[in-house]
Amino acid sequence: MTRNSTRRLATVGAGALSVAALLAAVPGSSTVFAGRPGGAEPVVAQAAKGKPRPDARHVVLAVHGGAGTALKRENTTPAQEKAYRDGLADALRAGGKVLDDGGTSVAAVEAAVRSLEDNPLFNAGKGAVFNEDAGHELDASIMRGSDLAAGAVAGVRNVRNPVSAARLVMEKTKHVLLAGEGADDFAARNGLQTVTQDYYWTEKRWQELLKAKGQQKGSGETLTQGTVGAVAVDAKRDLAAATSTGGMTNKMAGRVGDSPVVGAGTYAKNGTVAASATGAGEVFLRGAATATLSNLIEFGGANLAEAAYEVLVERLPELGGTGGVIALDAHGVFDAPHSSEGMLHGYLTEDGRTVTKIFADETPANS
Repeated sequence: MTRNSTRRLATVGAGALSVAALLAAVPGSSTVFAGRPGGAEPVVAQAAKGKPRPDARHVVLAVHGGAGTALKRENTTPAQEKAYRDGLADALRAGGKVLDDGGTSVAAVEAAVRSLEDNPLFNAGKGAVFNEDAGHELDASIMRGSDLAAGAVAGVRNVRNPVSAARLVMEKTKHVLLAGEGADDFAARNGLQTVTQDYYWTEKRWQELLKAKGQQKGSGETLTQGTVGAVAVDAKRDLAAATSTGGMTNKMAGRVGDSPVVGAGTYAKNGTVAASATGAGEVFLRGAATATLSNLIEFGGANLAEAAYEVLVERLPELGGTGGVIALDAHGVFDAPHSSEGMLHGYLTEDGRTVTKIFADETPANS
C-alpha cells in the first residue's frame, strides 16, 4: 500500500474502508463477479418500486461496454465470459492505476476508455462496427467536471484512440467538437497514433453488417455492444466522464449519435454527476439525456439514483428508445440504470475491489 493510495481513497468518500491494494497489483485485492457466491460487494439493493437507490457506494471509477442484448449464461462459454469480464476489469485497472498514482479523473477516464477502444470485443476503436458503406466512422467525447471543459471528435476514420483525440480538442483548442477529416488531421498533427481502416476490421462486425443488410441469415442473435464509457472521481473530488463508439451497424455514412455530444452521451459537473450513456443515440440526443440527469439533481432536488432512473427508465423510453447510463457523484455514489435488456459494466471501489456485470440476470432491466 502506498501513502498516495491511502490519501486518495480516504478523501473520496466518508466512511472509506481500509485501503487494499488496487486490483491484482498487490496481494490481497479481489475481483467480484456480480451474482456469484462469495462476492460480497458494497452494492445497495435496488429499492422497491417508486424509490430508486444507487447500485453501490464508495466507487471511484466505473466503465460500461454498451447496453442492448446482454450475454446469456446458456449461450456463453467460460472463455467468452472470461474475455468480457477481463475486458471490463482491464479498463478499470488502467483507470485505477492513474488514480492510485495521484492522477486526475480526466486522465483516469481517458485511460479506461482507451483500454476498451483497444479491445475488439467492444464497439469502439478496434472493434468498431461498419457503416452502410462498409467503412468505420468513430465518435468520442470527454468532459471535466471542475470547469465544464469538454472536447469531442465525430466521424474520425484514422485515429486509433478517439477518446485521446477528444481530450486534445478540450486541452489544445478553443473548440469543443471537431469532425471528419479535420479531426483526423488535428489528431495526427498532435502526435496521436493513426491507423488505416483495416485496423478496425473484425470478423464479428463484418458478419453483423452482412446480417443487417440481409445478405446473410444468421442463426441466433447479433450481440449489440453499443458504446463504451467511463466515469471517475479523483482525490480532489473532481468528476470526469468519457464516451467512445463506432456507432450503429449499417448506419448512414456521416451519421453522428449522442456519444460525442456534450449533454447527450457525456456530461460531468462537480456537485452533480459524471455520466456516460449508451443506447439509442437519436433518443439520447433528443432527450439531452446526461445534461437532464445533472439538471434534475441541481435544479430538481433529486438524488443521483432518482435522477438517473427518471431519465433512463421513465423519460427516454417514451421517446422511442432504450439504453443505460453509468452515473457517479463526488462522494462515490454510483448507479447504472437501464431500460435495455442488459448493460455490460463494472466498477472499482475505494478498497481496490472490482465488480463486473455482463449477464442479463446480473443487470436486469429497470422497470
